[in-house]
Amino acid sequence: MTNNNTSLPSNHVSEQRLWNLLMDVAAYGATEKGGVNRQALSQEDVAAKTHVSRWAAERGFQCFQDDIGNLFVRREGVEPTLDPVMTGSHLDSQPTGGRFDGAYGVLAGLEVLDALNDANIQTRRPIEVVAWTNEEGSRFSPGAMGSSVFADVRDIGAVLDVTDLSGTVLKDALATTLAAVPVPQRKSGSMTPYCYLEAHIEQGPVLEERKIPIGVVSGIQGIRRLNITVTGEEAHAGTTPRRSRKDAFASTVAIISALEELTADDDDILRFTVGRCDVLPGSPNTVPGRVHFTIDLRHPDNDILRSIGDQIHTRAKEIGAPCHVEVSDISFVAPTKFDQNIMAVIGSAADRLDYSHITMPSGAGHDAMHMSNICRTGMIFIPCLRGISHNETESATAEDLAAGTRVLADTIVHFASQ
Repeated sequence: MTNNNTSLPSNHVSEQRLWNLLMDVAAYGATEKGGVNRQALSQEDVAAKTHVSRWAAERGFQCFQDDIGNLFVRREGVEPTLDPVMTGSHLDSQPTGGRFDGAYGVLAGLEVLDALNDANIQTRRPIEVVAWTNEEGSRFSPGAMGSSVFADVRDIGAVLDVTDLSGTVLKDALATTLAAVPVPQRKSGSMTPYCYLEAHIEQGPVLEERKIPIGVVSGIQGIRRLNITVTGEEAHAGTTPRRSRKDAFASTVAIISALEELTADDDDILRFTVGRCDVLPGSPNTVPGRVHFTIDLRHPDNDILRSIGDQIHTRAKEIGAPCHVEVSDISFVAPTKFDQNIMAVIGSAADRLDYSHITMPSGAGHDAMHMSNICRTGMIFIPCLRGISHNETESATAEDLAAGTRVLADTIVHFASQ
């Protein structure tokens, strides 16, 4: 970093202070392999949120929770009635998650607040750092729950009775969390952000492979999920000739092979994944009579996502004969396009700091996806080791984490001064 303008908050971002905060929070739910198991509304999640609330109290910042358990840390602006600039991510993790997925975005926001205090910078607008509830969806489904409720994409009443695998009801775990984290509640819907910014590890290998420290995220690719059920006829594996069989698994293999060819993409942008395959009756000496499998299809272009998904419906039925094939859509999440002005400001901040950067889509979903429905939104990516995430070996360097935070700091101040 060569910029010497001490009035910019980026010059007051402390790499060591940020790293220490990340490691302090990583202790909540720490696993033996160096990752974290800090699932939503768990004791570990409560402990992490309590740590953040103590951090805020020590610095005199206001702290709130809302009805779904989203946690907000507020640094007041010169004009406190203005809509705030918001930044953040989530503190919950996968059962075998890493130390940086989500937590980095929250704690980078806190480091920005420390840097603003160190620089004696007063912003016109308030700034709020948020830790969204249940982004991962690994304990309670669906994911990105807190941000979707906040953005009015999902009604809170639709999720309160969801249960986890142990039978715990979300509304009970939520009530325990709200009571345990020592901050007041703020009524949901009482505030709309001026804009929203989210810093995150890439969760992919592009930035590291190209040795680029900053990704300016153009949007989040859309997701279309489908169910396919192939119904054949169970038969004896030793006595039934192959020409006479209606082998549901053989048809499934042919369907998947054809769909792999259909979704081949020289640019490697289209994502096609068969994530689950159930074969029935599951006996080693019985020709399978039924197979159910799922497809996860992703692309940043809405038209391509719809076209390929529709072709899957047709091709699967054509290839599956002599078996009967049923194809149904599970869900469709349209691609998210981030604000062009925010992207330009992020790029300009990186340029001032002499950080090379590229514009890139996000392959994974994020809370920013829902926030884009109610305000201008943008994201900043930093590299992670080999692109590994949702894994205890997930890793990022202190240098890259600080670089993203510096870009975030200057971008926040740009919009908080408007």
